[in-house]
Amino acid sequence: MGLEVVLAALVVVFIAILSRTYRIVPQQRVGIIQRLGKYHKTSSAGLAVVVPFIDKMLPYLDLREQVVSFQPQPVITSDNVTINVTSVIYYQILDPHNATYAVANLLPAMEQIAQTTLRNVMGDLSLDTSLTSRDEINGRLRLVLDEVTEKWGVRVTRVELKDISPPKDIQIAMEKQMQAERNKRAAILTAEGDAQAAVLRADGEKKALILASEGERQAAMLRAEGDAKAMITLQGAQAEAVRMVFEAVNSSGATPEALQYQYMQMLPKLAENPANKVIVVPADMAGLAGLATSITQVGTAAIAQTPQGNANGALTNGAAPDANGATPQLNPGPSRG
Repeated sequence: MGLEVVLAALVVVFIAILSRTYRIVPQQRVGIIQRLGKYHKTSSAGLAVVVPFIDKMLPYLDLREQVVSFQPQPVITSDNVTINVTSVIYYQILDPHNATYAVANLLPAMEQIAQTTLRNVMGDLSLDTSLTSRDEINGRLRLVLDEVTEKWGVRVTRVELKDISPPKDIQIAMEKQMQAERNKRAAILTAEGDAQAAVLRADGEKKALILASEGERQAAMLRAEGDAKAMITLQGAQAEAVRMVFEAVNSSGATPEALQYQYMQMLPKLAENPANKVIVVPADMAGLAGLATSITQVGTAAIAQTPQGNANGALTNGAAPDANGATPQLNPGPSRG
């Protein structure tokens, strides 16, 4: 019975020693092995052998890129405004030996250096610049942190400002400023729109006036052309009438005295026409008057010889009205050659 207990105890001790001797290191992780308190070696991924009670393996170090977010830190800008800044750092361990022995606590050390560097960088910038220049701030922080952490076996790959929170009163003032800026832009855009609309309206009115003037000019030209064509047609008709009268006179064999008498009868009608501005009066007015007197005497004598002439009375001024009230027309008589 006692032998069985001893054997069971030996088996347990053997298993315990075996578990402490062979360690399995995961992928992308390393283990620092110390022998008798001193650095012995760095065990990479795979099976690692540790001598029990002599060697000691420290906690695994992750070689993958890691990210750590620090708590919001109050910083003061160059225009004396206190803001809370939350930063995020991406880093990667390149030298496990230095990351273990060159710095006591890696993450707290990185947090402290990030805070001090952030205060220095933000202290040189105003509030407006710090809100709009995050890329510049990130670049400056990464350069400083990478330079400091290089001797720790750590490479800072990226630094981001997660949040920048100004005080409440500053936020209210900034919102009012942005609202005023939006109202200003809206007023400017409205004024520009009104100006463009006025220009377009003026341009449209100008083009309308030009088109109206052009239409009136073309209408006046067409009216003038119509009047000219009408006048040409009228003049042609008058010329044709004169030609026909001339041919009728030549064919009828009228005497010059008869023509002169007809001309004298037409003079009053010519004077009554308002379209006639100029009336051509023959120079031989005395001859025309003598002709009229001779024709009147001949007509009076002819009427006196007829029986009706005594009943109706003598002609007055060369003509007497008939029973219907019309003045008889005198024939010029045959041509005297």
